Amino acid sequence: MSGAVDLSALKQPPAASGGAAAAPGNHTVTEADFESKVIRRSMQVPVVVALYSQRSPGSVELVRTLERLNAGDGGSWDLATIEAEPNMNIVQALRVQGIPTVIAVAGGQPLADFEGAQPEPQVRQWLDAVIDATAGKLEGDAGAPPEPEVEDPRFVAAEDALSEGDITGAEAAYEAILAEEPANEEAKAALRQLRFLTRAQQIDPAVVATADADPANLDAALDAADVELLEQRPEAAFDRIIAIVKRTAGDDRTRARTRLLELFELFDPAEPFVIAARRKLATALY
Repeated sequence: MSGAVDLSALKQPPAASGGAAAAPGNHTVTEADFESKVIRRSMQVPVVVALYSQRSPGSVELVRTLERLNAGDGGSWDLATIEAEPNMNIVQALRVQGIPTVIAVAGGQPLADFEGAQPEPQVRQWLDAVIDATAGKLEGDAGAPPEPEVEDPRFVAAEDALSEGDITGAEAAYEAILAEEPANEEAKAALRQLRFLTRAQQIDPAVVATADADPANLDAALDAADVELLEQRPEAAFDRIIAIVKRTAGDDRTRARTRLLELFELFDPAEPFVIAARRKLATALY
């Protein structure tokens, strides 16, 4: 949700097939366009995010109910339907506990939510409350569609290379952007994440057990932290390296600290777990 390029989608599982029919796709949102269709659009009108699963007929029916209501409300709110399984980063970012979950987003922030299938009258009442709560408080005309986002062809080329598995080509594309614009934060973030992903995917996950058995093995510890981060366990990765900083000195401590700062840069600095880890690092150093 921070807007950084997120390469974790390369490892997302495929969407479920079979079972209940998929929800219609005209309101479909994925990790790739979540920021533009939900966060940015919610500055203009409330956006109702419906997280569903094709494995749950009740959640698909709830999406259809929301679509009917949206069609009749004249653009006073937008609907974003998100299939949970292939978009787990969104599910985790929104701290969703069950499917279906419906969240109203306004001004870039969650406003109200409910979990579980609901009958249409209750959904209508909830929507009316959201519309009333945001009336006159957002920037845009309620009926205005979001402005189309103009894609930078240089980033498109890098993303195309990634989708084709050409990691070297993607890295070269991001480096070319930075050669032209050294301050381009989006390219910097993409390149950092790409290099991390390339490094981490080459590490044998068994190194975690090796590092646990031999805490003095610095190489194993750093590799284990990469594996933990790749498995979406950043707190474990950070704590492992901070423990190294606490018990080492000289070059080993510098190497561990440098790696930890590199890992911090893969995340929004406002993430609570990053803030907590920075505090732990400061305590370990001083």
